[in-house]
Amino acid sequence: MSLKPTAGSNPFLGAKSRIERRETMVRWLLRLCTFFIVAATLGILAHIFIKGAPVVFRSSWPFINTTFLTELPSTLHVIEDVKGHRQEVDVTHVDEVKAALGADFHADTTIAYSGGGILGPIVGTALLVFVSISVALFLGVSCAIYLSEYASKGKRVEMIRLAILNLAGVPSVVFGLFGLGAFVLTAPVLTDLPLERSLLKIPLGFSYLSFQGWDTCVLSGGFTLAFVILPVIITASEQCLQAVPQGFRETSMALGATRWQTIRYSVLPFAMPGILTSSILGIARAAGETAPIMFTAALAFKDKLPWQKDLPPLPADAGLFAQWEQSIGRFLGIFTESVQALPYHIYTIAAKIPQNEYSERAQYGSVFIFLVLVAALAAGSVLLRRHLRAKFRW
Repeated sequence: MSLKPTAGSNPFLGAKSRIERRETMVRWLLRLCTFFIVAATLGILAHIFIKGAPVVFRSSWPFINTTFLTELPSTLHVIEDVKGHRQEVDVTHVDEVKAALGADFHADTTIAYSGGGILGPIVGTALLVFVSISVALFLGVSCAIYLSEYASKGKRVEMIRLAILNLAGVPSVVFGLFGLGAFVLTAPVLTDLPLERSLLKIPLGFSYLSFQGWDTCVLSGGFTLAFVILPVIITASEQCLQAVPQGFRETSMALGATRWQTIRYSVLPFAMPGILTSSILGIARAAGETAPIMFTAALAFKDKLPWQKDLPPLPADAGLFAQWEQSIGRFLGIFTESVQALPYHIYTIAAKIPQNEYSERAQYGSVFIFLVLVAALAAGSVLLRRHLRAKFRW
C-alpha cells in the first residue's frame, strides 16, 4: 500500500497554493510600486538635469557659467536686427548695442528676471536656512530633552505630543500667516521711537520695548521656517534620545552625576547622529518652502545683497570705536533686510511672467542649482553624522 500523498488526499494542498499565489502577488505589487516611485524620481531629476545643466555648465574653460552664479537677477533684453539675428544683453548695454546696430535695429524684447544670475536668491536662501535651522535645532532638541528625560508620563505629555504631531499637518500658508502676525507685525524690538501700530510699549528708561514687529526680513522668515520644521526635529530627536540604552543613564547617575550632566555627557553624544538626520530633513523642508517666506521675508526683485545696505558716511575724524560700531551694525543689518530666495524666485519666473525659451532657461537653471545646494547640505550632514557615529559607537 502506497503512503505517498496525492493532491486529492491532502486537504491543505490547495489552500496553501492559494496563499502562496496571493503572497507572490502582494510582493510583486509592492515591488512594482517601489520601482514606480524610483523611476518617477529619477525621471524628474533627469529632466531637470537635461534642462538645467546646460545653463550652469559650459564646454570651455572655466566650464561653469560664472555669470549665472555670481550676478544678481536682472531684466534680459533680446535685441533683434532686420535680418532676424538676436543678441542677448543686460540693461547696461542696451543703448550701446542699439547705437551700434543703427538702422539695422528691429526690435527690443524684455524678459523680467531672466537675465544676470541668481546670486541674490542663493544668498537669501542660505541666510533663511541658517536662521531657521539654528532656532529650530535649539528649540526642538530642548523640547525633545524635556519630553524624553524630564517630563513625567501622563495625559499632559501625551497631549503635548499630539499637538506636535498636529502641528506637522498644518499647511505652510497658515505658517506664513502666523509668521506675518507674530514676527512681522508683533515681535518686540528695542527702539527710541515706537511706531503707532505698536501693540504694546514698555518704557525701559533708556529706550522702549515696543511690540511692533520686525517687518519683512531674514529674521521674520527664518523664525517662521523654524516653526515649520519644529515638529520633524522634535519627533526625531525624542526618538533618538529614547533609543539610547537606559543603562547609560543609570551608570552615569550611579557615579554621582546630576541629571543634566548625564544628559550632556552620556545621552546627547550618542543621540546626536540621529538628531543630525532630523536636521537633514529640516534643511530640505526649510529651503524648499515658498508660502511662509512670501509673507515674511522674500522679494521678487532686489538689486543689492543684504550686506550692501547704504549707511550714512562716518565723519573724517571718526575713531576706531565708531568704525567698529558701524561694522557691527552692518553685520546685524543683514538679518533685518528683505531678501530673495530660490523657491520664490523659481515661482516668480514660472508663474508671474510669460513663458518663453529665455524664462524657461532661467527657471530650470535655478531649479538645478537649488537641488545641488540642498544635496550638498544634506551630504554634509550625512558625513558629519557618520563621523559622530564612528566616534560614539555603542
